[in-house]
Amino acid sequence: MEQVSTENLLLAGSTLLVAGVLAGKSSHRVGLPLLLIFLLTGMAFGTDGLGMQFSDIHTAQSIGMVALCVILFSGGMGTKISSIRPVVAPGLVLSTVGVLLTAFFTGLFIWWLSGMSWTNIHFPLVVSLLLAATMSSTDSASVFGILGAHKTGLRHHLRPMLELESGSNDPMAYMLTIVLIEAATTDTSLSVGHVVGELLMQFGVGIAGGFLTGRLTVWLASVYRRLGGAASDSEDPAQAVAMTAILIVGCVFFSFAATTALGGNGYLAVYLCGITVGNGRVVGHRGIAKFIDGITWLAQIVVFLMLGLLVNPHEMLSVAAVSLLIGVFMIVVGRPLSVFCSLMPFRSVGRRSKLFVSWVGLRGAVPIIFATYPVVAHVEGASQIFNIVFFVTILSLLVQGTTVMAAARRLGLVERQEVSDDHFGVEIPDELPTSLHTLTLTEAHLANSDLLRDLELPQGSLVIMIRRGGRYIVPNGRRRLQPSDVLLIIRED
Repeated sequence: MEQVSTENLLLAGSTLLVAGVLAGKSSHRVGLPLLLIFLLTGMAFGTDGLGMQFSDIHTAQSIGMVALCVILFSGGMGTKISSIRPVVAPGLVLSTVGVLLTAFFTGLFIWWLSGMSWTNIHFPLVVSLLLAATMSSTDSASVFGILGAHKTGLRHHLRPMLELESGSNDPMAYMLTIVLIEAATTDTSLSVGHVVGELLMQFGVGIAGGFLTGRLTVWLASVYRRLGGAASDSEDPAQAVAMTAILIVGCVFFSFAATTALGGNGYLAVYLCGITVGNGRVVGHRGIAKFIDGITWLAQIVVFLMLGLLVNPHEMLSVAAVSLLIGVFMIVVGRPLSVFCSLMPFRSVGRRSKLFVSWVGLRGAVPIIFATYPVVAHVEGASQIFNIVFFVTILSLLVQGTTVMAAARRLGLVERQEVSDDHFGVEIPDELPTSLHTLTLTEAHLANSDLLRDLELPQGSLVIMIRRGGRYIVPNGRRRLQPSDVLLIIRED
């Protein structure tokens, strides 16, 4: 095989990255999910496009694992325990029982299709279930990305429920994929006891590993801040935040590797590690979160571009018909049926909420990454499995990804008020007993007077900035206020 020079590799990689970012800028204009744009950009540069060659499935799998660790940690870090507490039970049931039922229903449908004379797939039951298992989890990158792009809130705690499900359901899909690959390649029958034992091991060690490494990460971050004694006080604040963030990233990969080595599920561990760190007291939390967010976006872009390069679109044409049938079945039957069955015990989750959760069954990078495992394991029909999963992923992002908020509005689940955590880019040290808040003024606030000094605010509150349209105004007592002005307020805790 011809050796590719480092210069050519950097040229190709940088060109692809820049093209992906520039193409992604038009996602809102064309109405397509940002991650789908990256996927299509990779395909455009691939074998059937501009001819960029990439077919190393092992490298793709490794890069996908690294990217998924970062994405899951970032999602966990942005999850507040207070917001998910009301939906922990239904969210965890969706991420376990829901995934299992989705794989079961879809696997039986694929097996039924395989028995039809007019189809070009002929999978046995185990391989049919394996194909379904790779697609059984919702994709965390897609869900976090699409929900994060919209600032409108969702009723009935739906947003934290969906984020909890997408962040925690990958372990179940991963376990099903590994167990079914073992059954398909060793000609051994599936033992319920063996499967249950493996699941308990994976989840038990994964949960313990995630929380323990999360606490370790918070402790190490505090230790770093104290190292050097008085000398540490002279450290550049930006450098301190950057080095703390890098330390945390190192702990993320340690969490994944250590948990996996102990027989647990590393993906679950990094997600729980993210929740622990995100809800812990880490100095410079906002700056660290922005650093991690940047790395996460890089990971998402790289993995979607890479997966786009990996696929050969012309190979998908042979399975396009069956892939379309499988995709439609998952969207219309498989996912809704599993959601309604899983959430049946929870009367607090209404019918409209169940319908919306059913529709937000987005597939993305995770199913494609999981689809590389049968290829690496040399499962019979693995190339067809990969192409089908890729086709279904594109279909899901194209159909469901573009209509998420439209479905929410149609079902009457959109909050009237926008959910905003915008603090004008201002950050205060975590050790100070203060917090930042925003207040959008209305006519009622200004009924008595429009002067800032006359505005009634809680004791211990101070206005530090005013945003009016696209302008930022330094406040003073004589400043006249207008309705829709946004005030940035610092308040004593």
